Amino acid sequence: MTVADIAFYSFATVVVASGLFVVLARNPVHSVLWLILAFISSAGLFVLLGAEFVAMLLVIVYVGAVAVLFLFVVMMLDVDFTELRAEMVSYLPVAALIGVIFLIQLAMVFGVWQSADGAMALRGAVAPSPDEAHNTAALGALIYDDYLHLFQTAGLILLVAMIGAIVLTLRHRPNIKRQDILAQMYRDPAKAMELKDVKPGQGL
Repeated sequence: MTVADIAFYSFATVVVASGLFVVLARNPVHSVLWLILAFISSAGLFVLLGAEFVAMLLVIVYVGAVAVLFLFVVMMLDVDFTELRAEMVSYLPVAALIGVIFLIQLAMVFGVWQSADGAMALRGAVAPSPDEAHNTAALGALIYDDYLHLFQTAGLILLVAMIGAIVLTLRHRPNIKRQDILAQMYRDPAKAMELKDVKPGQGL
């Protein structure tokens, strides 16, 4: 058994165990920490596959942004987890039934799985040989040369979704004071401050 095999089985074991602890952990903060460990181990598996770019995306995006966001939300929200766990017990039979159905479907899929004769050749034809170009450079050339318009369209869709989320959550409330930059710049200095003559023994 080579070092790569030992690393693969180690990362795979950690991914499966941490994924299990994400569901079984009683403390939500511990669940998020187990999720971060699962992401990091998955990144290790991608490195073993030679996909360093995807591994770095997994660490930067999911561990550095999504998991940290989950952690802050769980730690800042005042949630009664005892009540939530009591409600989860009532839904446990339905969840177990869905899990069994899902496992049966997976077994049926893997039982009839067949690979096409030219699948490996078609998969290898997408990217150049590793001796010619690094996989990150090949991925960049594929995205920004062959599929540039599709990549820009995907970015435009994400931009529209972000603007839509901002518009839906933006509410103008009359009782909230907002900063008006132009009003501050164009204000009259003579009217900006008012002097009050406070006599001794009297308040404002």
